[in-house]
Amino acid sequence: MSKTTLSVRDYVAADCDATIAIFLAAIREVASRDYTPDEIEAWAQVEDRNAWATRRASRPTFVAEWEGVPIGFSDLEADGHLDMMFVHPAYQGVGAASLLFAKVEDEARKQGLGRIFTEASLTARPFFERRGFTVIARQSVEKRGQRLTNVRMEKYL
Repeated sequence: MSKTTLSVRDYVAADCDATIAIFLAAIREVASRDYTPDEIEAWAQVEDRNAWATRRASRPTFVAEWEGVPIGFSDLEADGHLDMMFVHPAYQGVGAASLLFAKVEDEARKQGLGRIFTEASLTARPFFERRGFTVIARQSVEKRGQRLTNVRMEKYL
């Protein structure tokens, strides 16, 4: 697969369902390596499509495309919080997450932010470490009655 078919663009409202599908597939098929079936079931849910759409539109959100098909997305909140970064399992390893992160980092610099921080899943931790993030703390978060472990991480720009 060549990277010439991979691109990143700004999120538009029509991306709502595609980003939900990417989110759910990535958790169910990729994060399942590091989390139990009960944890995956609690995490992999979008209960309110309108709330999802509002959240995506409320901040810079970027969509990675492969030959025009949305395959991943990421976002950046005004305080430097990278809330979500997910790539569809069928497109893991093509460089989508790297391209998305480069876009997020560029956006953070444009906004004059001094750091980017995130709560990385156990699955995503190595990705962020390879891009210069350091671990602040491990934490346990509650999702629909399940306790999931993730890692608070940050990168200074």
